[in-house]
Amino acid sequence: MSEIEQLTKETPPDPYFQDLYNPLAKARQIPDLDSLTPGDENFYKESGYLSVARAFSPAEMTAAMEGLLHLIGGGNPEFKGIIFEASVRDVLDTLTLDERQDKVRKLAWFVEFEPRLKAIAQHPALLAAVGRLLGDSPVLFQDMALLKPPHLGTEKPWHQDLSYFNFPHTAPVVGVWIALDEATIANGCMQLLPGEHREPILHWKRRDWQICDSQMQGKRSTAVPLKPGGLLLFDGLLPHGTPHNHSGQRRRALQFHYTGAKVQGIAATERMRVFGSEGKDVTC
Repeated sequence: MSEIEQLTKETPPDPYFQDLYNPLAKARQIPDLDSLTPGDENFYKESGYLSVARAFSPAEMTAAMEGLLHLIGGGNPEFKGIIFEASVRDVLDTLTLDERQDKVRKLAWFVEFEPRLKAIAQHPALLAAVGRLLGDSPVLFQDMALLKPPHLGTEKPWHQDLSYFNFPHTAPVVGVWIALDEATIANGCMQLLPGEHREPILHWKRRDWQICDSQMQGKRSTAVPLKPGGLLLFDGLLPHGTPHNHSGQRRRALQFHYTGAKVQGIAATERMRVFGSEGKDVTC
């Protein structure tokens, strides 16, 4: 029985998940970043994504995890980019490191505070691959760590990343999602809609800034399970989301976004003219 079949049989969906996450297949993978071929670049152009089985060594991933836990544990007092669950903010000093990390929703803007994480964002093989997909010199403009603790890690609804960024919707943007733990369908790995990255989609403020649920219900997605050190490269317009972590396993990941050196920013009002629902005479 495949993981997709097993999850369908054994995990009842949460009410708001109904028909939102329906993985029909698993993502195509290449072995490593050095294996990237012109054919793989064409696949990325047509499908909007490329999965890489082994992008980083176990030693590099161990160092990245140690850097992440160092920040979560307060090892760099200057770093303020941790978002904890609101329920624990008054008792953080009483929690062990193990308990603290399972109360973290995400970390952001850490590359200048933790050299082990910066080394991943600036890894030569990664930058070379991203540059080929962008057709330009890559510029890192966002860094995050996304954590889904066992049983509690919440959904990130379907969205397009360019709906968050003040760049033209035609700008080349490559997202990089790196698994620190094994990412599975059960613990909330990435799901995406290959080939649906041609146009912007209206977004709404519901559970998050997201594509309307009614537009996504019943769609059959592609799941992107990854081993630690594997990664997903994906286009800034590719619809994607991650469901709740139903498992007893942690699902920790790093995420970086790069654009080309030639890209110019735009005002938020311009972005909202494209992605925002207000004034469009439509409902969700």
